[in-house]
Amino acid sequence: MSTEPLIIVMADDDPDDRMITRLALQKCKFESDFRFVSDGEQLLDYLYRRGPYENPYYSPVPGIILLDIHMPKKNGLEVLQEIKSHPEFRHIPIVMLTSSQRKEDIQNSYKMGVNSYINKPVSFKGYLEDMKVIGQYWFDIVRLPSN
Repeated sequence: MSTEPLIIVMADDDPDDRMITRLALQKCKFESDFRFVSDGEQLLDYLYRRGPYENPYYSPVPGIILLDIHMPKKNGLEVLQEIKSHPEFRHIPIVMLTSSQRKEDIQNSYKMGVNSYINKPVSFKGYLEDMKVIGQYWFDIVRLPSN
């Protein structure tokens, strides 16, 4: 495990999902620093350091992105496509964490380069279990590139 906290940026328009994800990750006690945005446009502003994300101290490059598909302004698939086509960001692992179970969404996500596709659990216990597995995989097992 790295000694520096992993920067996790979650893009999700549902404040309850953001809160539950934060609580579940904190309960798992992984070395991580959470950042949250509420839509795809804000995620791109964060990555490109535009507007309120201009200062790199407040918008460090994420080690991993948790991305919802159904968001206002720019949806998760549009954002995924833009991130994976940008040389500076394409290395960032993206986990699609969404309620969508549509086969087309799953297939399109993988075609566009998503690293994992996970359906949001319906209970906090399910979130806790999923975040534990996600955390173990991305924090303990996988070797991520340095930013």
